[in-house]
Amino acid sequence: MAQAPALPTGFELPLEPRLPRIGSVDQVAVEARATDLSRRSIKREAKLFALDLAVRMMDLTTLEGADTPGKVAALASKAMRPDPSDASIPSVAAVCVYPNLVQTARERVGDSGVKVASVATAFPSGQSPTDLKVAEARRVVELGADEVDMVIDRGAFLAGRYAKVYDEIVQVKEAIGETHLKVILEVGELGTFDNVRRASLLAIAAGADFIKTSTGKLSSSATLPVTLVMLEAIRDVFEETGRRVGMKPAGGIRNAKQAVQTLVLVHETLGLDWLTPDLFRFGASSLLNDVLMQIRKEKTGKYQSPDYFTID
Repeated sequence: MAQAPALPTGFELPLEPRLPRIGSVDQVAVEARATDLSRRSIKREAKLFALDLAVRMMDLTTLEGADTPGKVAALASKAMRPDPSDASIPSVAAVCVYPNLVQTARERVGDSGVKVASVATAFPSGQSPTDLKVAEARRVVELGADEVDMVIDRGAFLAGRYAKVYDEIVQVKEAIGETHLKVILEVGELGTFDNVRRASLLAIAAGADFIKTSTGKLSSSATLPVTLVMLEAIRDVFEETGRRVGMKPAGGIRNAKQAVQTLVLVHETLGLDWLTPDLFRFGASSLLNDVLMQIRKEKTGKYQSPDYFTID
C-alpha cells in the first residue's frame, strides 16, 4: 500500500479516529501478488486439509426467486451431511436464505451446529429507506437467523455519502446485537480497488463482523485481486487495533482449485488464525459439489461422476 491520504470527503469528524489509515492501492502490485500466490503448489496432504477446510467454511446458499420451503429443507439436509456416503466429510458452516425461509432452515438444521444466515436490508440492491432496512435485519433475527448478510447502499457510497453508509451499518448492527453481521460491498459496482479498500474499512469501522465481496448477482465479484485488497484491509485493521474481522468472498468461486487458491491467499496475508469458519467463509451455491468430487479423487485416485452428488 502507498502513503495514506486524508479521509475522503463525506466522513464526519467523529468517524475519523475510528478508521485506520486508508491508503491507496497499487493495482499492479496487488494483481501481481494475487497471481503469484495463485500459482503456489501444495502437497496432497495439505490439499486434502484445504478441501476439508473449504467444506467447513461454506455458506451453502440459495437466493432465487423460485426458492421454496422444500428446496431450502433439502439444502439444509445437504449442509448437515454433504456426502451421506462418507461420514468423514464435515458439515458446512451455514445455510444462507431469504428472510421468509429462515424458519424453514432453522427447523431443519436444529441443533446440528449448522448456522442459519439470512440476507437483509433490501438485498441485493440496498435501495430502501434506512428504517425499513433496520426493521428487516431485526426481524430475521427474531425469525431465528444466527447471521445477517446486509448490503451497503452503493449509490450513497459512490456519491461520496460515506456517513450515510456508515450510519446504516451502525444501526443494523445495533438492531441485531450479538448476531454476526456480514456486510456485502458488491465490489463489482465499486469500480476501483481504492473504493473496495475504502468500503472495507468503512464497514469494519461501523461494526461489521465480516466483510463480504458481493451478492453473487453480478458477473464480476470475488476475484483473487479484489479478495486480496479486502484481506489486506482486515490485516491493517488488526495490526492497528488488534480487532479480528472475518472475510467472505462470494460469487465467482465455483471449483475446488479456486477455493484452494483463495485459502492460500488468506494464509499468506492473515495467517493461520484466519483459517477457521469463525473468520472466513465461502459464499457457495455451486462450489460444494466440485470440492466433494476433488476430495473423493484425492482419497481414491478416481474422479466421481458429478451425477453422484445432489444438485444444489
